Amino acid sequence: MPNLNSKDSSFTYWVLGLVIVVLLIFGFYTKINFDKFKNLTEIATANYENKITELETTVANLETEKNSLSEQLTREKQINEEFEEQISEIEGTIGTLEKLSKIDPELLQKYSKVYFLSENYIPTGILKVSNTYTLNDGKEYWYHKQVWPFLEKMIKAAKSDRIDLLMVSGYRSFEEQVGVKSGHVVVYGAGTANQFSAEQGYSEHQLGTAVDLTTRELGINFEAIKTTPAYKWLQDNAHKYGFILSYPEGNTYYQFEPWHWRFVGIDLARDLHEDGKNFYDLTQRELDEYLVSFFDKN
Repeated sequence: MPNLNSKDSSFTYWVLGLVIVVLLIFGFYTKINFDKFKNLTEIATANYENKITELETTVANLETEKNSLSEQLTREKQINEEFEEQISEIEGTIGTLEKLSKIDPELLQKYSKVYFLSENYIPTGILKVSNTYTLNDGKEYWYHKQVWPFLEKMIKAAKSDRIDLLMVSGYRSFEEQVGVKSGHVVVYGAGTANQFSAEQGYSEHQLGTAVDLTTRELGINFEAIKTTPAYKWLQDNAHKYGFILSYPEGNTYYQFEPWHWRFVGIDLARDLHEDGKNFYDLTQRELDEYLVSFFDKN
């Protein structure tokens, strides 16, 4: 190994010393920078954590506000729904009142020996019935215009079941009832006539909604309809078209009249049929509740 002279050795040591100094200086500054970076990192982390906390608080506040708005929206929706229901009820009431205003209140009154119908009363509209549906005995038959479609439908339904129903009496005015009653008194006597014939002003026929029915086979002998399939058909089906038997067996007004049927509306006729009740069994208040649906169809 070569021997280094003192000059070379001094230089080497000097270089090594310089390197060590440089390394120490580098390390010192590196530590300073590291500490500074660490501090900056810690500050940045703290700032981010604060931001995160602030954001979490903001999100929580927004969530609370959202829930509050949702509850408020739900309340407003409920209020609107309640308001709409009230509006619907009001509209329904107005509609019902408007409907009732167009319906003759006399149509469900209890007449036979109970309620008097003025001599001036005439149905709101009557029409002449085609002799296709009548006994065709040379007379003109009239009926309530709005009720006729129900009667026509019933007669056609009976015909499809091979029951040939015919009208033998429909609308009768106050004056006509005077003539009918007088004729019955002459033929049967007052006592007997009063059992089946109404005085003028007390006849359902003046309403234009009552009808006496016969069959082609019976003709003018319509009192015998009870013994025919036609009467059984009417018992089973007349209510479907809004008709009821005014004077069934055991009634306290007139004798049993299986030929005399009155239109009272489908709802009332159905309920009477299902409950086994008669028209005159109900109070006038109960009957009046059905007035609004008087002309309603199925």
